[in-house]
Amino acid sequence: MTANQLYGQIKEKQSCLCVGLDPDLDRLPAALDGEKYPLFIFNREIIDATAQFAVCYKPNTAFYECYGAWGWEQLEMTVGYIKEQYPEMMVIADAKRGDIGNTAGHYAKAFFENMPCDAVTLAPYMGRDSVEPFLAYKDKWAVVLGLTSNASAADFEMQDDLYKKVISTAMQWGTPDNMMFVAGATRPQMLADIRAICPDHFLLVPGVGAQGGSVEQVAKYGANSRCGLLINSSRGIIYASSGSDFADAAAAAAASLKSQMEEKIIAR
Repeated sequence: MTANQLYGQIKEKQSCLCVGLDPDLDRLPAALDGEKYPLFIFNREIIDATAQFAVCYKPNTAFYECYGAWGWEQLEMTVGYIKEQYPEMMVIADAKRGDIGNTAGHYAKAFFENMPCDAVTLAPYMGRDSVEPFLAYKDKWAVVLGLTSNASAADFEMQDDLYKKVISTAMQWGTPDNMMFVAGATRPQMLADIRAICPDHFLLVPGVGAQGGSVEQVAKYGANSRCGLLINSSRGIIYASSGSDFADAAAAAAASLKSQMEEKIIAR
């Protein structure tokens, strides 16, 4: 997926919503008990319910990998379903890979060749070698961790403004057409510092909803003239209800966020 295609979706849907597909087997509705592929069925219902409001889906691979081959199969089924039914959607594999050389190359092959993902989240601690293999693929994206939304980001990322150095250095490896940065919604004023460093790159923004971040604050400090944001919500959407109405509740939650995005970001 190209940057222009992604911007086109944002403009058409008046939304920059990314829905995180993080299905926890212990939290799935009882209606899915006994299903052979409950993670996939849950995801399929969520996808169908939210597709009109979203431009991106982000499955967190840990929620599938923990179940071995059975879980990985359902991840592949999920990505395949999105690309078959909603080919205009971006799919980000939230894998947070961070290795080098042949290992990084094989991670890239896993998500870009064996699965039709558009992007992968990456930990850049090992430097350029951990990111370049992903940039070798045309119309694919490296999503580099910059400033994350968790409290212990202060342990390293915020020490001596390390996150700023990471972002400014990583910008030399890619372009606004194949690299974006993770910037958490829980520290919105720091988004302004990040946007000053990378005015043209997309920011993938987790932390809205269950973690306390707000669309209004993200828009105020992180948006650029073309929006330039993918705002992710996972638990706030997929677990909006634990009952049989889970898909309808997810649609309502996604519609609410989309409406905020249209008002605070797209239409401004």
